[in-house]
Amino acid sequence: MIIAAADGSSLSNPGPAGWAWYISDDVWAAGGWERGTNNMGELMAVLDLLRSTAHVDEPMKVLCDSQYVINSLTKWMPGWKRKGWRKGDGKPVLNVELMKELDAELAGRDVTFEWVKGHAGHPMNEAADERARAAATAFQQGRKPDCGPGYPDASRPEARSDFAVGQVEEQPDLFSLTADAAPEPQPVPGTAAPRAKASVVRAVAALSTDRASVRIHDDLLVVNGGAESAALAWADGARIGLRSVDAVGDEACLARVTVDDRPAALLFQRVPGAWALRFVAH
Repeated sequence: MIIAAADGSSLSNPGPAGWAWYISDDVWAAGGWERGTNNMGELMAVLDLLRSTAHVDEPMKVLCDSQYVINSLTKWMPGWKRKGWRKGDGKPVLNVELMKELDAELAGRDVTFEWVKGHAGHPMNEAADERARAAATAFQQGRKPDCGPGYPDASRPEARSDFAVGQVEEQPDLFSLTADAAPEPQPVPGTAAPRAKASVVRAVAALSTDRASVRIHDDLLVVNGGAESAALAWADGARIGLRSVDAVGDEACLARVTVDDRPAALLFQRVPGAWALRFVAH
């Protein structure tokens, strides 16, 4: 039997995020994203482990410190699928793209899950946690993470791993919470595609914390109480809350926000390699 530990890490949740699975010092892998959540990392660690061992005809036990992962994959998923990937309250399942990939990889596999208490000295869990956190730190610092040696006789999985954050509320680390006690963050409403929505979520968050990092369109128009200008009308540090992100054709997204509790609208246009803020009304 293969025994592996899987773990995730997010430095801001959402923020620079990492994932890792660990079997031994010679058999492990890690990766991550510039922006992700702890729950995304936990799920991706299991997904990459399944992909990396798909050629091995042997039972596997996965050690996880996340009740969210274990309950999602062993209890909740059948009901979600019957309801069209919606929860009992009718709301869409979070991290659904990851969930669907995991569902496909688990089909026909002899895989069991065991909960272990996180940050409690379990050697394999600590090893996975250390590698996931190192990957998140590498993304935070703009470095390529150490992806590890992988599984013997297996090439690195080439299937997709570019999963996007679809919510702005913090996803808590659920390794010590029961399923009943675990709060679930809400996805950002709106019709925008997941990747476009994730890009706009990042840009809106940066408008209040790091405006210089936001791409501003050359023809930015700001409308404030009937007056037009070419500069944002609020100071750095303004409280910006995101309410929804809707598609406007194929090349733009409209973000409905609040700026210091006042409603506003931000129009982002796709430009080469980025989404640029083009129009503000408040």
